[in-house]
Amino acid sequence: MPTSSTRLLVLVLLGLSAAADTGVAQGPVLSPETRAFVQVDAATTALVHVRVIDGTGAEPRSDQTVVIDGGLIRAVGDSARVPIPAGARVLDLAGRTVLPGFVMVHEHMFYPGVLWSEGYMANDQAFSFPRLYLAGGATTIRTGGSLEPYTDLELKAAIDSGRTPGPKMDVTGPYLQGPGFPLFYQMHVLKGPDDARRTVEYWAGLGVTSFKAYMNITRDELGAAIKAAHARDIKVTGHLCSVTFHEAAALGIDDLEHGLMVASDFVADKKPDECPDGKVVPSLLALDMDGEPLKGLIRDLVAHRVAITSTLPVFETFAPHRPPLPDKVLDVMTADARIAYLRRRALIADRGDTTWTVLLGKEMAFERAFAKAGGLLISGTDPTGYGGVVAGFSNQREVELLVEAGFTPLEAISIATLNGAKYLGREQRVGTVATGKQADLIVVHGDPSANIADIENVELVFKDGVGYDPAKLIASVRGKVGLN
Repeated sequence: MPTSSTRLLVLVLLGLSAAADTGVAQGPVLSPETRAFVQVDAATTALVHVRVIDGTGAEPRSDQTVVIDGGLIRAVGDSARVPIPAGARVLDLAGRTVLPGFVMVHEHMFYPGVLWSEGYMANDQAFSFPRLYLAGGATTIRTGGSLEPYTDLELKAAIDSGRTPGPKMDVTGPYLQGPGFPLFYQMHVLKGPDDARRTVEYWAGLGVTSFKAYMNITRDELGAAIKAAHARDIKVTGHLCSVTFHEAAALGIDDLEHGLMVASDFVADKKPDECPDGKVVPSLLALDMDGEPLKGLIRDLVAHRVAITSTLPVFETFAPHRPPLPDKVLDVMTADARIAYLRRRALIADRGDTTWTVLLGKEMAFERAFAKAGGLLISGTDPTGYGGVVAGFSNQREVELLVEAGFTPLEAISIATLNGAKYLGREQRVGTVATGKQADLIVVHGDPSANIADIENVELVFKDGVGYDPAKLIASVRGKVGLN
């Protein structure tokens, strides 16, 4: 009998997809494992007397009815005017808010692992993270680089077929990385532009839908990768260092991860194709946020239509005296992961170094300026660093941090929903609450437009019209996230 990998390859060779993205909500037969987490699975469902935040940035609408049928939103409007179809399951959601499912574009299926002086190994989280993403309201995610791309492709196929619970996945291929620090044993080291092109072509043939360049790629390698990806209508993003943002924009890159925090453009003696890793932070600390160099970079990125991915949760962990992780997050971590996180957090607090506090503030200011200039700001969480950035919970935290950065709650929600859908080219299907779109919705208790912390009060998550119980999903992975 063919393996699942063989079946995936056969589908690709036949010009099909293991999870066809046709624009029509799919309704796979859910396995008993997946169905155990389903709370609502009616042919037709009516959410009545609910507040709607539609994801466009428009003002919330109170006392609304949302009708879901066949996995799609069939009607949205005033409860007094929208008829409830005969036989529909009716959920009275007074005091609750419906908003679009998050579309988060820098996520991972791994968690910080063991760090040696000579290399690094991350731990795969293909069991816990899909459940936590879905529980937290992330109904669509893009992996921001893969250390185990075969795993991610197989996981996507399992989710799309209903065998296991999780979000819709845009799978990014293996990191496009050259030699140098950081050394990940799970990364292939590129040997030149031809290798970069072959890598893109190979993984695109297996079904990945995005690529990410990393810190030590050369301009020639990046250019070759972008050309090969764009020939297949696939986008390329980057967490760069050896290549500057200006250079990447000129090469045609589509997105840049982490924003200002990793830009090497302001290092005075930056050498071509070399990562001045130890000089980036000092250059950013000295950077005038109102100066022409930064303004010029923003103009250049906007002119080239380069998106910026905000990943504030991972940077928050490096700044002292930030709010601690709540118990509900610590509870899903293994004992080792929890201890490692708390120990590192205590060391950061004891050190009293304000470098990352300053950098976090500058990153927030950069994101505001970039969005104000017309740039497409999208969001993710990057569950890496030294730990503490946990799938699902961190997606909610990203929205809260965008509000801290100066965006209104409605703007922050739009960044985390509609903007991500626009970047992925799926805004006609997901990203807003509108008639005809896929019923990917979050139901929260309270009103996040008035109190953004209410975004943590997730009571129900719909994906393609099926309502999942976040409490059950979270309970199923308690004590399983983190180090092995």
